Amino acid sequence: MTQQHYQTAPEDRIPLGQKIAFGMGMLGNQMFPAALSIFMVVLVKGLGMDPLLWGILFFIPRLVDAITDPVMGFISDNTKSRWGRRRPYIFIGSILTGLSYIAMWQVYPENSELYNFFYFLLVSIIFYLGLTVFATPYVAMGYETSNDYHERTRLMAVAQWIGQWAWVIVPWFWVIIYDPEIFATPDAGARELSIWVGIFCMVLTMVPALFCKTQIVNEDELSELSRDKLRENLQGIKQGFVEAFKCVPFRQLCIATFFVFNAFNTVAGFSFFIIVYYIFNGDAGAAGTWPAWFGSLGALSTSFLVIPIITYLSQKLGKKKTFLVTQSISLLGYLSFWWAFDPDNPILMLLPLPLFAFGIGSLFTMMMSMTADVCDLNELNTGVRREGVFGAIYWWMVKFGFAIAGLLSGLILAMVGFDQDVAQQTSETLEGLKLAYILFPMSGTLIAMAIMSRYDLSEQKAHEIRLELEARRGKRETA
Repeated sequence: MTQQHYQTAPEDRIPLGQKIAFGMGMLGNQMFPAALSIFMVVLVKGLGMDPLLWGILFFIPRLVDAITDPVMGFISDNTKSRWGRRRPYIFIGSILTGLSYIAMWQVYPENSELYNFFYFLLVSIIFYLGLTVFATPYVAMGYETSNDYHERTRLMAVAQWIGQWAWVIVPWFWVIIYDPEIFATPDAGARELSIWVGIFCMVLTMVPALFCKTQIVNEDELSELSRDKLRENLQGIKQGFVEAFKCVPFRQLCIATFFVFNAFNTVAGFSFFIIVYYIFNGDAGAAGTWPAWFGSLGALSTSFLVIPIITYLSQKLGKKKTFLVTQSISLLGYLSFWWAFDPDNPILMLLPLPLFAFGIGSLFTMMMSMTADVCDLNELNTGVRREGVFGAIYWWMVKFGFAIAGLLSGLILAMVGFDQDVAQQTSETLEGLKLAYILFPMSGTLIAMAIMSRYDLSEQKAHEIRLELEARRGKRETA
């Protein structure tokens, strides 16, 4: 059956300035967790914190996230204000997140271990709360910015292109923090660098609140947010969850994302160990900046190769086929590392990066665009717009996958016999590590492709849904 394509109407096009403003928020949204992954190592290496306490600092804030994300989604969906449903929270969340990030890293080795632990834990909960207040309505804003099937993909492509620069910049934080010529100690580097990161990200995340348009909705459709309506609102949150998971295409998006993202992140940290221990025989000094270059060039491949290609393919093949094609390309990238990790020729490890980048590089551009289509389908079936709830549930699945990935990473390191106390690992350990780096993400990708092969929300179906919604409640404008 021939794929039918529809032209984007002029009124559905988002001006480039609006796309860039939305993308600035994505850069801040990705910079915070990317920087956090580098900074967290300082707690152990710089402050000597017990690894068990360190693990608790990863777990508890994400437990809080599991509660606050869906609540924030419901609040954002039903807020009535002169500035719209999303913008006030994006602005407030930006300030709270930026300032708490700075405060979180003002920890000193002179303090006791328990003091640093409880101080960091309390401030990090505030940080993650601020991130929820910002990110949940921000993501929902992206879903509702355009009503057009293809313009949604173009918006997410611009946003992800800008956001990818976080992963180009952040790997070099490791070099800066641990360079004794720049900072006397790693904890001193974290304290000072966090100020610049916090301010920079706070400014970036404010931009969508100040310059992006949001959709105008009929306030009669919204729930009343008040103490008197608390029980009713809690029921609304529960109902939103139920309706979201009853939506088969949304379930497919969430589960496929979980497998691709979880499998990738399980082994993402192994690249450092493979470069240092396999390619450079345990000599971190000889490895130098190779791990940073590996991360940065992978992100640059996403920005300048993957995102332009998937934006083009999506308009020719549709979103589902584009996802399947790009994930197939990533399989070739993963497989190529078996030959590319070569101690005699380190530069070979950079060659698979353009193929490798298609996996994660295409994931969120396509999935965020498809989630916007799913929100239309849900409105058709239920009569309610739930961008905030859908965004909260989707990104909770991403965070859940990230947490599971951390656990699996440790299990795999233990299974292959990795010993952090020795400079040179056994050949069996290194071969096992390399094999896991290749096979684990390939397995997750294949499962995700099998799930998405049954996804049936095509361009034609999305267009029909839009026409039916507009016939029912009229066109929705942005302001």
